[in-house]
Amino acid sequence: MLYGTTAHSATRNVTGMEPWITQDRRVVFQPAGGRYLTVEEHTVELPSGDTIDDWLWLITPDFVNVLVETADGRFACFRQTKYAVDGVTLAVVGGYIDPGEDPLTAAKREVGEELGMTATDWIDLGCYPLDGNRGAGLAYLYLARGAVPAGELALSDDLEEQEIITLDRSDIDAALATHEFKSISWATTVALGLAHIDRAPLP
Repeated sequence: MLYGTTAHSATRNVTGMEPWITQDRRVVFQPAGGRYLTVEEHTVELPSGDTIDDWLWLITPDFVNVLVETADGRFACFRQTKYAVDGVTLAVVGGYIDPGEDPLTAAKREVGEELGMTATDWIDLGCYPLDGNRGAGLAYLYLARGAVPAGELALSDDLEEQEIITLDRSDIDAALATHEFKSISWATTVALGLAHIDRAPLP
């Protein structure tokens, strides 16, 4: 399987399944600057030895999403609109990782900028490609616990409207169950974060 933007070797993994091998890659579309989207066409070799000459691969910026639990056990989220979302949605903290920036550093920066908060405990919830076949960037997901106010909010460059809200555990459980987090990365961050809290409650 293609993953990220790195070509793969033919090393057999522990399940006995062999990955696809990237033989060649060509940029077929890149708008000015290429910050948000580059489309490549890959030649890939299948484990059978057959090749596909026109496998499309999407490069978008890697990003972070963070479920923020405050020191009093509530969850800081946003109610907002997004261009790709139908209607109003709930969302967690998130943003693109700057070039050369460590994902955890980006997560802490985003929490500071978007909520004006800092947290005592940071839990890595994993790194995931958005599309298992086409890439579309990597999502680095985190849970931040013990969050408290720490400064002023940065001026938002989001074009959509948004407001900060806090939810108690029953509210966020209900919101997740009724699909109020309308992006897969937001819903996944919330689900993984709550599962971690259930496994490892704070003393």
